[in-house]
Amino acid sequence: MESMITKAVSLGMTHLCFTEHLDLDYPVREGESLDFNLATDQYRSEFLTLKEKYAKTPQLLWGVELGLQKHIFTELHNYVQNHPFDFIIASSHLCNGGDPYYPDFFEGRKEDDIYEEYFSSILENVKIFTDYDVYGHLDYIVRYGPNKDARYSYEKYRDIFDSLLKVIIEKGKGIELNTGGVKYGLKDLHPASSVLKRYKELGGEIITIGSDAHTPENLLHHFSRAKAVLEECGFQYYTIFKERKPEFIPL
Repeated sequence: MESMITKAVSLGMTHLCFTEHLDLDYPVREGESLDFNLATDQYRSEFLTLKEKYAKTPQLLWGVELGLQKHIFTELHNYVQNHPFDFIIASSHLCNGGDPYYPDFFEGRKEDDIYEEYFSSILENVKIFTDYDVYGHLDYIVRYGPNKDARYSYEKYRDIFDSLLKVIIEKGKGIELNTGGVKYGLKDLHPASSVLKRYKELGGEIITIGSDAHTPENLLHHFSRAKAVLEECGFQYYTIFKERKPEFIPL
């Protein structure tokens, strides 16, 4: 975390929120040793130490990114209640137990059908789970599709997107504009500009901007593009969260 903070200082950032991943019950493949559990108490302790050390700018905020699966909603609810996060992102890194990161996830099936299944799974998540502030990279799956976002558009999945965006708005939640997709060869940010525009048309106002950096060199990457896209879609503000409460900042 300290290397991220020192980079943020050099960039003149005013706020920096850490959102470590927690993917409970991740389906680890044979021969792999992946562990997406999170040592939350250690994470919290280190964060507080660094927050004291870097007491001026940027303002440091403590968050988490929850990987959602329906069968762990109760466990995630209890987890959230036991930790004083500033900000919580809900994400779908898995689709019905499978990980689209692996090419064999798409084998023998049509790309369009898999994308539809993925977006439908998010709709089911937002209908039930509410222990989050924004939903992250709504079209994350296109990072790994055989054709990425070349043949993907909001219009193709209009009914599903309209339903899930309406639920998100009705429940007082927001979405994330994630610039990380560009690293994966996408032509657009996450979610696509057409999705962002529709979110605004439906009354969506809560939107955070994240670089999905993972490494210091990717902090703030493509943020100028994110600002331009948001303005084109009609947004005047972006959002940060402190103690799970939104604050709106002019673009």
